This record gives sequence, structure tokens and C-alpha cells, in this order.
Amino acid sequence: MYQKYKPSNFSSFPPVVKNLMIINGLCFLAHIVLKGRGLYDLNMHLGLYYPESSYFRPFQIITNVFMHADFMHLFFNMFGLWMFGSKLENYWGPKRFFIYYFVTAFGASALHLGVNAAEIFQFKQAAAAFFNNANYDSFYQIIQSDNRLANSSEMADFLINWKEDLPNTGAYLDEAKRIVELMLQGKLNGVIIGASGAVYGLLLGFGMLFPNTEIILLFFPFPIKAKYFVVIFGLIELYEGLQNNPSDNVAHFAHLGGMLFGFVLIKIWNKTNRNQFY
Repeated sequence: MYQKYKPSNFSSFPPVVKNLMIINGLCFLAHIVLKGRGLYDLNMHLGLYYPESSYFRPFQIITNVFMHADFMHLFFNMFGLWMFGSKLENYWGPKRFFIYYFVTAFGASALHLGVNAAEIFQFKQAAAAFFNNANYDSFYQIIQSDNRLANSSEMADFLINWKEDLPNTGAYLDEAKRIVELMLQGKLNGVIIGASGAVYGLLLGFGMLFPNTEIILLFFPFPIKAKYFVVIFGLIELYEGLQNNPSDNVAHFAHLGGMLFGFVLIKIWNKTNRNQFY
């Protein structure tokens, strides 16, 4: 069993948490300044892309955790890092906390890419079937897989006009093929940024180490034990992820990846003392 770290005194901003918050803040500031001057888009270059994308670089698996879309995105992630991370670092010590944080960050990226791979493989099969037998019906089926595109007025008009003019289908096929190719490129070139996956890993760790600690949320001002808080948020993320709503720009499986890898790592560390957390 690993030894519990005993700091000389409790720190509200232990070193790893403090430095992670500073680095995230500096990365956000650099992104705002450089993009505002039209020089460089750090989110585009350091965010995580699917490996088949021309924008993908291996280092993005880690660098994406330091980038954020806007101030509120940064604020809530840093608040979660401070709220849960400080407790964990004071309990584990800087070295073990550092390992845990980046394992969960890697886990978030890994699960997100794994789910992406399955979705892209499925779409490629549908796209191949369409290109092999391009017609109105096969195109319609592909469009229905993207709720945002299917519900757009432009696409509705295109489908109506095509259906009313089926004898001249050839006039619409080139545009349909272009749209399907753009859909594929959109899936390949989607980018994720943010520390949320690692923060969900911290939430999971907090719930395992301090299961009966009560948490109060601003939007739910009643105390709830950390272990139930973790379960509720995990189920919400699983439900939202399975909904696969194209208009939802939250990487739910990245959150679940952070929680999953955090759970496994804690179990490995605690394998000789199964009753440590419950």
C-alpha cells in the first residue's frame, strides 16, 4: 500500500495545482493576444485532432489540456482543479498528484479518440455506400445522422428541391457528394481543448478518497456526499455522450476517460488495501 503524504501544513494552493493554474492562465492569455493580432491560433495548433487529420500532432494528446475556448471555460476548469486538486495533492503529495493528473488527462484524450475512431469508421462505411450508389435515399440517410445539418433550413430546401426534381437527379449529385465529403472532413478535423477530462478525473479521485464529504453546488444548494456526486455526474456524461448530439460541443467521453483512468490508477495504487476508500 502506498504511504499517505503528510504535509507540514495544509496548503490551499499546493505547488502542482498552483503551477497548473498559472500555466493554463498563461496559455489562455497567449492565445487571446496572438489570435487577436491575427498572428497565431494556439487552440488550433495545440488542441487535439483525430490522427487521420492533417492537423494532428502527437504532442496534442497532452497540450490540449492547457488550452481553453473562452474565459468561462477556463474559469470553471480552474475552479474544479483548485477545489478537488488541492485536497488530492495535500493528501498524495506533489509527485503522485502530478502523475495522477496527467494520467487522467491522457485517459481523457485516449477515450475521446477511441470513440471518434468508431464514429468515423461507421460514417466512412455509410459514405462509401453512398458514393458506390449515389442517390437521393442514400444521401438522405447520411444527412439524418447529423441533427444540426438535417434540421438546417438550407439542407431542408436542398432535399425538397431534389425530391421534387428527381428526373434531374444528376444536377444534385455533385453537390450531395461535396456535402458528404465536407461532413467527413468535419469529423476528421474536429478539435477538443480544455482540462475538463483531467478535472473529472480529479472529481473521481476526490469521491473515492473522501466519499462522505458533502458538496454544495450553486445550482443545487443542498449538500450531497461526494460519492453520490461522482455517480450522478458520471451517469450524466454517459447519457449525454450516448446521445451523440452534433450540436453539443462538449467532449463527454473525454470526461468519462478522465474518470475511468483515474479509477483504474487509484485501484492499482490501492490494490493491497481494498477498503481504503469505502
